[in-house]
Amino acid sequence: MSSVSLSRRFLRFAGVFAFWSLVGLAFASQFYLSSALLGRTVTWAQAISYSLADWYVWALVSIPILAFARRFPPERGPRTRTALLHLGAALLCSLLYVILRALVGQAHGWLISEPATFGEVFRPLLVKTFPFNLLVYGVIISVSHALDYYRKYHERTVQTLELEKHLTEARLQSLLRQLKPHFLFNTLNGIASLMHSDVDAADTMLVRLSDLLRLTMTQTGRPTVALRDEISFIKSYLGIESIRFRDRLTVSYKISSELENAEIPNLLLQPIVENAIKHGIEPHPRPGRIEIRAERVQDRLVIQVLDSGNGLDSNAVTTTGRPGIGAANTRARLHELYGEAQRFTMANRPEGGLNVRVEIPYREIL
Repeated sequence: MSSVSLSRRFLRFAGVFAFWSLVGLAFASQFYLSSALLGRTVTWAQAISYSLADWYVWALVSIPILAFARRFPPERGPRTRTALLHLGAALLCSLLYVILRALVGQAHGWLISEPATFGEVFRPLLVKTFPFNLLVYGVIISVSHALDYYRKYHERTVQTLELEKHLTEARLQSLLRQLKPHFLFNTLNGIASLMHSDVDAADTMLVRLSDLLRLTMTQTGRPTVALRDEISFIKSYLGIESIRFRDRLTVSYKISSELENAEIPNLLLQPIVENAIKHGIEPHPRPGRIEIRAERVQDRLVIQVLDSGNGLDSNAVTTTGRPGIGAANTRARLHELYGEAQRFTMANRPEGGLNVRVEIPYREIL
């Protein structure tokens, strides 16, 4: 038997012993006070010894009672049969208590030089305590069932939380697997378009794409990563896109170094930045700009991706944003990870362009 098991058994035994000792001391106080009110002379030592003798015997008798309660819980089998079984057990345990308590009383009489026969001790105990013993049996059974129900409830709660956790992780992995091919196909389409106009640029894009895929493969597949890793990935991605757009694309970052360990969803920025390029940069011949910001506002992490395009159509709903797999996927992943504690919005900027804003609880990757 391991030391951990021995420690648990010792703690359990100590807890049971402490419980019955407290019960005994409580009844000793009641016995002492009631005796004093009735004018009987009873010392604290006598009250405690008499009461603890009663309840330590019950501690011994409770062992088979608890085993019987686990063997025949009230929800198992016909209720009438279970009730009759417990009634019979209550009578037997009550009688067992009287027998054991009589033996203890007889031993105590020998110790104080007041010997008595077993019958002399047994008969008054049987008359005075037998009905009360049935009540004690019922209390022990009730406490046993209450603790058992609580244990089962706790186990079911833990199992439910584990199932919900696994389900959420499965959904996130499914969304992530959906996002990676989407990102890859779009990048390959960009390379294919350059193959007819600039082979050297297309070759450079392929090399950078291989580096980016290698970086993706080294990720652990966790649903969240550190902000520094996400920024490193997005810089590699934008390095590929800068080859396509050359001088038409300018990127800037406003991110404090204090936030590098902030926890964010894996590949959160890539679909947002891809949307900014597709809708804000690509449709226009003029140079465009993308700015990525991150800041901590109290207990929230606020991430913004701003572009210099035309923004949303005036009839669009800003919280819905541009259609496509990127925005829908991002919104679904944020909801899976943070529930109602997250916020994802798209809104036109006063100076033109779009501001995509993500707010999530601030946490750090340890």
